[in-house]
Formats: sequence, C-alpha cells, structure tokens
Amino acid sequence: MTLQNLNNPKGFKKRKRVGRGDSSGLGRTCGRGEKGQKSRSGSKIRLHFEGGQIPLFRRLPHIRGFKARNHKNWTCVNVSSLEAAFEAGAVVDAQALIDKKIISSVDFGLKILAKGEINKSFTIKANIFSDSAKQKIEAAGGTCETV
Repeated sequence: MTLQNLNNPKGFKKRKRVGRGDSSGLGRTCGRGEKGQKSRSGSKIRLHFEGGQIPLFRRLPHIRGFKARNHKNWTCVNVSSLEAAFEAGAVVDAQALIDKKIISSVDFGLKILAKGEINKSFTIKANIFSDSAKQKIEAAGGTCETV
C-alpha cells in the first residue's frame, strides 16, 4: 500500500476554504456572488423575511374566536336513524350502532338527539339523552338507560 492508493473514508468531505486566491475556485467573492445583502459580511436575514414584501403570516387572515379547553366531543345519533336501522324491541348501544355502520367510533360518549320521528320501542343505552329525545323514546314505549 502506497500513499497514492489511500482513499478518504466514505462520507468524508473536505471543507471549503474560501478566500485563498482565484486559482482555488473560491477566491475574490468566496462563492457569495457579486453584490447584495447576502454578499456582505455579518449579514443576517430573519426567518420568513420576504425582502420587504408583506410576509405571508401577515397576509393571511387571523384565526379568531374562542376554543374551549374542556370541550367534550360527543358522538351524536338522531332517533330517526335508530328508527330506520333497527327492528322493534332491539337493544341499541354504541357497539350495535358501530356494527350497523351508523357511527364509526365513539370518542367521548354517545348522545341521543331528537331529530325525526320514532314509532318503534327500543332499549337504548347511551351516555346522555336530550330531553326531547327521551320524551319521544318513552312515548313510543321504549326505555332510556344511562351508561
């Protein structure tokens, strides 16, 4: 093995030595170009600076409004969809609704709402019922069980 047969290890790259004469390839302007802000020494341009143009974050509208920290994301189902999907006397709970593909999942809890009419009697197991939904279910002969 001789010196001319030695190679640099894989991934090793010599650093640029700038300002060492024109013959080095990085003399005179040192790879910075001719003129302008970035060619000067000590130049710093802050993040997202667009050359004096109004920056993107100032051009876009502000997001306004209130977002509650303790918001409970209920999975809501109307009594009309229960009427269409289940037979009379059925036990309706979250798993039965998922099996019938009325809902995909339950995040926080299941809530039954009163939109639509109901004529069949069900046993419905949910976390919470709206007052009018509870009245409609019980008027049709069904029962509401809070889980």
